[in-house]
Amino acid sequence: MKAREATDARRARGDRTRRRIAYRAAERASLVGLQAVSLGVLAQDLGLSKSGIATLYGSKQDLQLAAVAAATDTFIQHVIEPAATAPPGLPRLNTLIDAWLDYVRRPVFPGGCFMVATAAEFDSQPGPVRDALAQGRRSWLATLAREVAHAQDAGQLTGLPADLVAFEIEAILAAANIAANLFDDPDALTTARHILNLRVGDPTPG
Repeated sequence: MKAREATDARRARGDRTRRRIAYRAAERASLVGLQAVSLGVLAQDLGLSKSGIATLYGSKQDLQLAAVAAATDTFIQHVIEPAATAPPGLPRLNTLIDAWLDYVRRPVFPGGCFMVATAAEFDSQPGPVRDALAQGRRSWLATLAREVAHAQDAGQLTGLPADLVAFEIEAILAAANIAANLFDDPDALTTARHILNLRVGDPTPG
């Protein structure tokens, strides 16, 4: 039993270390891109050895995929889950938008939205990393579209199909992330909220 407990403890430590590495890789990637994340920098940041990281992640692609997974989990925690308790339709859609803006404003990742920061790097490079990034983007668009559809069923947000409204919302948010970082302009996030008020309504009680 003691040998099994020791094995379980080692496995738990290994899992915690893997999560620390993956999250730190995601943080770095939001600033410099997934391709530029190196074992040496991660080792220095986390006080680990390069060989130790290489043992846990057998290839650079494995590490990149782990970073995408960690970033996706973080996005769900900070954006998707806070909106789950809001009523479907416009209330939940506005909560999702505000949670996204807060996720970038804080910022959760130093480079803002991880998906926006890394998308252009892999959009023309077929492979598992591109597929993982694309799946995260599709899931986000589907979440937005679902709430737009609920609002339309209630007689709100008439006009464009739900998937096109979701595309429009996501495009405005992505542009705000780029402006906030490229121009050092945090007011870009407020501007995005004002623009989206015209599309989905002002969530602030009047």
